[in-house]
Amino acid sequence: MSAWPEVATAKSENRHEIKLAGAAISKRISDEGLDKNLFKLTNLNLLNISDTCLTAIPDEIKLLVNLQSLLLYGNKIADFNENLTSLPKLKVLDLSRNELTKIPESLKKMKELTSINFSSNQIAQMPKFDNHPNLITVDLSNNKLTYFPDTEYAYLPHLTDLKLNGNQIESIPNHIARSLPALKNFDIEGNQLKTIPGELASMSKLKELNLKGNKLSDKRLMKLVDQCRTKQVLDYIRDNCPKVDSTPATSKGKGKKSKKQDEAPPEDISESSHSIKILHVEDDTLKITIVEQELWNVRPFILCCIIPELNFTDALFKKFIQMQNKLHDTVCDKRNVATIATHDMSKLPPGNIVYTAKLASQLLITPLSRSKQFTGEQLFQQLSAEADVLRKEKKRNVYSGIHKYLYLLEGKPRYPCLEDGSGRVISLPPITNSDETKMSQDSKSMLVEVTSHSSHGACKTVMDKMIQECLLLGIGDGEESGFHTLTVQQVKVVDTEGNLKSVYPSRTDCAFDSNIKVYRLPKK
Repeated sequence: MSAWPEVATAKSENRHEIKLAGAAISKRISDEGLDKNLFKLTNLNLLNISDTCLTAIPDEIKLLVNLQSLLLYGNKIADFNENLTSLPKLKVLDLSRNELTKIPESLKKMKELTSINFSSNQIAQMPKFDNHPNLITVDLSNNKLTYFPDTEYAYLPHLTDLKLNGNQIESIPNHIARSLPALKNFDIEGNQLKTIPGELASMSKLKELNLKGNKLSDKRLMKLVDQCRTKQVLDYIRDNCPKVDSTPATSKGKGKKSKKQDEAPPEDISESSHSIKILHVEDDTLKITIVEQELWNVRPFILCCIIPELNFTDALFKKFIQMQNKLHDTVCDKRNVATIATHDMSKLPPGNIVYTAKLASQLLITPLSRSKQFTGEQLFQQLSAEADVLRKEKKRNVYSGIHKYLYLLEGKPRYPCLEDGSGRVISLPPITNSDETKMSQDSKSMLVEVTSHSSHGACKTVMDKMIQECLLLGIGDGEESGFHTLTVQQVKVVDTEGNLKSVYPSRTDCAFDSNIKVYRLPKK
């Protein structure tokens, strides 16, 4: 079949954009199908096929590797073709006004997206959002969503516009302020909301909020929503709507009892269960400064905490090292999901820690169990050479130790690293931390770091498991039987301007079973 004239012109003139829209194109698609010569135009940056009878996205879409904008609105497309997720440069994806009913989990692969428009479809459920460092706008309006999209453990640092109007969503999650820190415009008109979480009022960048057309039980709030601007609505939410584990500011006395229970003094800790005592972060507590612009496409997620009052025995210390190795193989999925590192606090100089990324040739570290300092580049070459020797000696491709994780850094120009207060590199995740800060049986206090390239939620899951295992081992009391206690000091992660990014353990972390009691002590 000869090429359509629009396709032939685009090819002869080496155009980077093509638009195929309207009734005439629709008739051609109906009569003979979409011209497959279109997918030979591999230099295309923008493809617009809109307002036609197109019912499916051809698999050949994957050939357009330079596409940055794909506009397929106003068609009859019923399925999200997963070949879309292999387009490496796609930034704008518009599938609005089609007949989609679901979006696959593989959406999380599309890291370059800045704009998603799935409005006016039949979508009943969205997959969990993951690491989308460039995403700015999401439009899911006029679908059939009954639940708020799951963003709890997503990395969405630049999402400013979220449209959910015209769905059947019944509640806004309490974590919205934490998971969507940059949100400016939020439209959730015409849903089934009855209450609004107080956390919404703590979103400092929120400028436009549309709550109209919901069934709010607070009639005063409903009146304000209909008559007033966003500022007045947020002021009312701040003063009258409860936050998680809290009560409305206007109620008197109700919140005090639960606070006392949660912040029970150490002497009240039960002797018939394991117990964790969480110390509130203080002004002089170590902080982690994250250099986001260096890490966003390298390994952007980190959580830290301090475990003081350690009481290792020789046997306990060996079990502690074994436990870390086991966690790396299980909950960390062989370091593919996250990596744990521990440091002796007494070996860290004063000052905060910086989490950043450096060129492999400029990063200097003394790796665990080595006395010599290497650049990141030299260390990778050394470990690769050792792996080759092991392969020849054992005649197999399975390695032990850190050699089996080398592929996680292969081909990467920049390596993530933690620098202490003196500028010394103390960790190079996911491979090794520094021999200069390594733990020993004599360590009395340790810094725990968990980093991940996939999500903030992965860090939380691994850190919770690490804390639980440390408690059950008994490293906080030096006992190997009975009920154990463990003290954990909160640590903040802040950006280079001092803005809070996370704190661990937060009020929602360390939610263990009834055999483990968690006590959160108030700030001094």
